[in-house]
Amino acid sequence: MSQVQTQVRPTRRAEGEPGAWTVTVSRLGFLCALIVLWWIASINVSRNIIPTPLATLEAAGRLLSDGELQEAVLASISIYLSGYAVAILVAIPLGVVMGAFGLLGRTLEIYVYALSATPRVAFIPLVIVLLGLGSEAKIFIVFLGAVMPILINTYAGVRQSDPELVEMARSVGAGRLRIFTRIVLPGAVPYIIVGLRIGATIGLINTVVAELYTAVRGLGGLLAIYGNTFRMAEYFVVVLSLAAIGVVVTEGLRIAEQRLGRWRR
Repeated sequence: MSQVQTQVRPTRRAEGEPGAWTVTVSRLGFLCALIVLWWIASINVSRNIIPTPLATLEAAGRLLSDGELQEAVLASISIYLSGYAVAILVAIPLGVVMGAFGLLGRTLEIYVYALSATPRVAFIPLVIVLLGLGSEAKIFIVFLGAVMPILINTYAGVRQSDPELVEMARSVGAGRLRIFTRIVLPGAVPYIIVGLRIGATIGLINTVVAELYTAVRGLGGLLAIYGNTFRMAEYFVVVLSLAAIGVVVTEGLRIAEQRLGRWRR
């Protein structure tokens, strides 16, 4: 009896897609160009408004030596990750259920889209009245920002399952549960990851907004303090710290998307 042997082949890069080394070099080159433009702008504009890169670096050193920046980063990240985690725990199961049961999805989607189109800032006074100025209010504000993109993309991913694969599975006798777990959910992973990346960005924005509107702490509190006192070098340090957090989160999700989506290639 002959045996069919399967061989796992390494994943090939798509034709025309640049390599990792090329992407890294191009990113570093673009970063250098941005720093040069920043330096030119700081010379041509008043340094009270745009500090030089060197002045910003010196301000970062002072904030790090005082421990002020680390404390603010930890406070903001704890609020951010808590609200983001709650959004994931709520949005992904709800989106899967809405996509799996067509009537429920069509019933709820109009309300989901209406809530998604409503500015989250409109809810902040109500959140403060109900939850006060503590961490619970901040976490809920972050949750409001992150939950909608994840929910909508999860729902869309489940609804956009490949009909040919589903029909093929049915033709070989696969049941509904097996089709859902082996075809529908894996096919929805790219949509879910996109929702997670968008939700991560909006959640980070809402973290700063929550810290500005509630108890002035964290990176949002430092933005308010340095902005009001025109300490622009320190202000730029905080802005760059927020950008760094966003890059780390989105790049982590991109790597997760590549690993989870290997089967599609």
